[in-house]
Amino acid sequence: MSDESIKRLEAEGDAAADFLEELLDILDMDGDIDISVEAGRAKVAVVPDGPSQDLKRLVGPEGEVLDALQDLARLAVQSETGEVSRLMLDIADFRAGRREKLAEQAREAVAKVQESGKRTELPPMN
Repeated sequence: MSDESIKRLEAEGDAAADFLEELLDILDMDGDIDISVEAGRAKVAVVPDGPSQDLKRLVGPEGEVLDALQDLARLAVQSETGEVSRLMLDIADFRAGRREKLAEQAREAVAKVQESGKRTELPPMN
């Protein structure tokens, strides 16, 4: 990845972080914001600064609120940079935990197929 691409992705992360900091201030919630570049995408994580219960409200029961906030952060980036963003937002490690659960589910499905020799299906995923 070129230096120019990395700088562009870091600028996306900065724009999203500005949006999220304002949102946290409005909601009177505490959290630290980490910005990184992973797999050719800007990644912004809001991590607890103390008890994470408040931040979990920004995730929602199945991550619906997180998905909506990710869309809003992408729109904030687009209005700031003029570019469409593929930014990834994680709050209180929800996506990281979900990724591990999906990896475990895949390992279990592989073991089941190897044991039975029969096809198995996983639930639909985005």
